[in-house]
Amino acid sequence: MAPTAPDTGGTVRPRIVYVHGSGPKPRPELLKAQWDRALFGRDLGGESHLAYWAPVLHGEPLPDPVPDPLEGTPDGSVETRGEEGAEEGSPRPPVLEDPAQFMARTATEARSGDAGGGVARSAGGGALGGWLRDMTYLAEALALAEEPRPGPGEEPLPEALPLPRPARTALFRRLVKHTFEDAHAYFFGGAGRAVRQAVAEALDAAGADADGAGPLVVVGHSLGSVAAYEVLAARNPRVDLFVTLGSPLAVTEVQDCLAAPPAVPSRTARWLNASDGRDVVALDHTLRPEYAPPGRITDLLVSNGSENHHGVLEYLADALVRDPVRRAWTRPAPGGD
Repeated sequence: MAPTAPDTGGTVRPRIVYVHGSGPKPRPELLKAQWDRALFGRDLGGESHLAYWAPVLHGEPLPDPVPDPLEGTPDGSVETRGEEGAEEGSPRPPVLEDPAQFMARTATEARSGDAGGGVARSAGGGALGGWLRDMTYLAEALALAEEPRPGPGEEPLPEALPLPRPARTALFRRLVKHTFEDAHAYFFGGAGRAVRQAVAEALDAAGADADGAGPLVVVGHSLGSVAAYEVLAARNPRVDLFVTLGSPLAVTEVQDCLAAPPAVPSRTARWLNASDGRDVVALDHTLRPEYAPPGRITDLLVSNGSENHHGVLEYLADALVRDPVRRAWTRPAPGGD
């Protein structure tokens, strides 16, 4: 049964704010409804708010029939280098670059959009280069580990199921490329202020600073968790539960780019950080060692069944994430600070 907001006599209502992750996204009404249904089984209407920052970097929303390319489905285009000379109409497996070439191209394309202009002066990826390198090599390892293999004495697997290794590598690389390019634009390309403004406006719409308001839950996915964290750290509203999903906030290179040293915002009561061990974006899965006080943080390893193990809807629907969010959302807000 889908939970309902607590009866507060119509004066105090629970609020939840979502901050989506990297890449192009569906229109905001559809995206918010998807998050609502994954967590609560119904559309929350005005009780939930979405910080929709995709247009800052990606222009128009995805058309409704087009799946989110970073939601971990094999649908949609896969960013690979095409193979020349194949017969027209014949299936062509992806032709993949060498990992070093992929990293160099991704870094160059990311830095070409810097606020200062110009193409990358080096292929290292700058301050985030170590993160790009580690994401890329983990993507290679995952694609190899998850390559379908028949068991002893079994018939060969059908070609259509599941994805062969080149296609899986391309799927992971698409996630790496979008994530790195958006993170680079956020920290170094001048996009950070506009992204954080979208988060601030969603918090304002939810009445985050209102006296006597109901419980406030903030949920951030991927790069959205970074933007949400930076706004909460700067504004410090009272937050009953902060949830980060597939977050890179534990990655050293990302921490080095934050505006302030890592710490739990003083008025954030609880912080739940969930990731899949195979999520290439969340390379380090524990926030507690770096974000004091550690007693307010719970780090969780969950199983994300999306093809790239980073899909937000899989995270939101996991009981280890969904149930604490529902409890915080339906709990009466404590009085005072």
